[in-house]
Amino acid sequence: MSAAMTTDVTAGLARLLDERYSCRAFLPGEVPEVTLRHVLALAQRTASWCNTQPWGVHLLSGEATTALADRLTAHVPTRPPVADLPLPAGYSGVYDARRKESGFALYASLGIERGDREARGAQAMLNYRFFGAPHVAIVTTDREQGTYGAIDCGGYVATLLLAAQAAGVAAVPQAAIAMASDAVREHLALPEDRLVVCAVALGLADPDHPANAFRTTRADVDEVVTFVR
Repeated sequence: MSAAMTTDVTAGLARLLDERYSCRAFLPGEVPEVTLRHVLALAQRTASWCNTQPWGVHLLSGEATTALADRLTAHVPTRPPVADLPLPAGYSGVYDARRKESGFALYASLGIERGDREARGAQAMLNYRFFGAPHVAIVTTDREQGTYGAIDCGGYVATLLLAAQAAGVAAVPQAAIAMASDAVREHLALPEDRLVVCAVALGLADPDHPANAFRTTRADVDEVVTFVR
């Protein structure tokens, strides 16, 4: 590959990374299946441990998406969280600061005061309606592969998000769905060897919704990378 071509490819990747964001308000229209298949085919190129490709995906569309959303919105308020994978033990230091910054930026974009727990709770419940997206990919991993399988699924999700962005499809990864793994498992009749990792809502972004106007920040390279020579 020539230097010019390398520069073009790098610039294209940088543009996708700069433009991608977590969409939290979708238009009702569905994405053509041919486009979704193209995005999923690109995501299938994700690298994995020994090429095991441990991810499994249930792609729900239309009425199937609505049915799962109805199930989750009825389930979550009345049941304790149940996750197939261990939840974070906590958020301390910079991780807590980054988490809060993101949350407060979202609430500010929506005009929700920090102390308005009712409004914050209502916004959180929109996770279980997939923010109105017509499609949702439920990502599962192979139980036997443990942590490494889950890591590979994280790589798959990252590739899926960039592939969607490249195809003009808005997306948002949703860990909240994993905290209702029992309901998801029952609804999709998942076998015991599959663990729920997360969901990825897919569709066309509502460009006028304020939730789609804010952007999160990223730490500087020198904050996270230790160069050793």
